[in-house]
Amino acid sequence: MAEPHDLTALEQADAIRRGELSSVELVEHHLHRVEALGDTVGAFVTVTPERAREAARAADAVPADRRGPLHGVPTAVKDLTLTAGVRTTFGSAAFADFVPPVDADVVRFMAAAGLVSLGKTTTSELGCSLYSEGLVAPPARNPWGLAYTAGGSSGGAAAAVAAGLVPVAQGSDGGGSLRIPASLCGLVGYKPSRGLVSGGPLGFGGFGLPVNGPLGRTVTDVAALLDVLARPVPGEPYLPPVAPAGGYLGAARAAAPGRLRIGRFTTPMLADEPVHPDCVAAVDRAAALLTEAGHEVVEVPAPLGPAAWPLFETLWYVLALSPVPPERESELLPLTRFLRARGAAVGAGPLLAALGELQAQVRLGVRRTAGCDLLLCPTLAAPQAPVGAFAALDPAEDFDRQRRFSPYCAIFNVTGDPSVSLPLGRTADGMPVGVLLTGRYGDDATLIATAAQLEHGCGGWDQHPAIWRAVDSANVNSTSGVGHPST
Repeated sequence: MAEPHDLTALEQADAIRRGELSSVELVEHHLHRVEALGDTVGAFVTVTPERAREAARAADAVPADRRGPLHGVPTAVKDLTLTAGVRTTFGSAAFADFVPPVDADVVRFMAAAGLVSLGKTTTSELGCSLYSEGLVAPPARNPWGLAYTAGGSSGGAAAAVAAGLVPVAQGSDGGGSLRIPASLCGLVGYKPSRGLVSGGPLGFGGFGLPVNGPLGRTVTDVAALLDVLARPVPGEPYLPPVAPAGGYLGAARAAAPGRLRIGRFTTPMLADEPVHPDCVAAVDRAAALLTEAGHEVVEVPAPLGPAAWPLFETLWYVLALSPVPPERESELLPLTRFLRARGAAVGAGPLLAALGELQAQVRLGVRRTAGCDLLLCPTLAAPQAPVGAFAALDPAEDFDRQRRFSPYCAIFNVTGDPSVSLPLGRTADGMPVGVLLTGRYGDDATLIATAAQLEHGCGGWDQHPAIWRAVDSANVNSTSGVGHPST
């Protein structure tokens, strides 16, 4: 028998509109699942049940003609994202008791659209790593195999969606932080074009690398959440691309991008690293499906190569220099302290030189793939990584292993292009494998339409791990988690 969490986010909202479910019922159902499974998969740092119930009651009181496509649906906010009145730790013991006085713009937009946040999802410390294993919450584990990481820095968001704790979640991506967890956990993780989604009200834009975005099980759910997040805000440092008529959800539902020329490559860009055959096989499958859909798929050189790594590395060191109270620096993890020490040693001149040279390489890379509407490559160089595979290493070795594990995603943070990881592959033992589809800057509509076309072409990919059925409405109250801090 179907349970409420079996429904996609859009189906849950439709059930509310038809009067089959209320937002209060959906929130209670998902809160029970969070209580039972949240710590098992390391999804949440802080759960906010009373705030969620209050918001659900308010959502149910809104007249039907004022409800959007995701009204009343449960969601969650990444613990890097400011949330007024809710403990926001940035994944760090140094901020374990921090409660922001303001909401990030994306949090305001989700609340205004009637989405109901159940709390703050686990992230890596200050968003610095591609795994989410810190001191303020259990490690984010992959619901498809609990010995494996759910990734980072949006690892808790991916764990929550893949385990059916929420149908969609907000995350952010500065070097793959949405797409890496999506690939590991069998989800759709979408990095929008630079400027499409506000990063405010605080911050300087992070050289244009980080951007907020949606994570979900289907392209239409992700597109619907992107419509919520993509609201122009005065004062943002990057001009937002123009939204398509009918919104991104309309583009996903139409799934009609027209005939495209798609450049395929598997050569890693940030490291000379062998690529696992399962990752190549997933790209091959995507290429075959795209060809069947009428597109021209051609081999192209990778836009950038390992020579770009020292330049990106310099930016990443500097981005780790988020303000931390001096008296709490000692509470940071070894990797974070390592990155910050390297960042503090970068002078203004070398930083400007790195930015200039990186932009020059981006220009050359765009010329190498000129004539392509989209690019197709692996999301990662290997399908999965165990929990602890990185953190147990010396910090310098940890950071280098992350580069070799994820040598594709970060380049598209540098270019600002929209990029999405899609769950098109499986290993022999059934673990997910993602592929990366990347569009032209500002043309998110074509990328989303093509992703939806791929989803239809493969018969759908909304599949669930065994843990999905570990809890249902009949026994959820008899199953308890370790417990979470709450607000």
